[in-house]
Amino acid sequence: MSNILILYDNTSAINLTKNPIMHSRKKHIEIRHHFLRDHIANGNCEIKFIGTELQLVDLFTKPLARYRFNFLEMN
Repeated sequence: MSNILILYDNTSAINLTKNPIMHSRKKHIEIRHHFLRDHIANGNCEIKFIGTELQLVDLFTKPLARYRFNFLEMN
């Protein structure tokens, strides 16, 4: 079974998945984030940074200008 690759544009969130130390600022993180961190620690998932301008999910989640839609569609 291969790793699931997650492309994310928030470096703080990526660092939270890689750092097991609990900090006071993140004590209210929801269960789903702990679930993701556990899967990354076990090697089931891999998380990598991708710039906001290249987030393909924007095609499905945001209203985009025509030029922006065409740019993302081509990538």
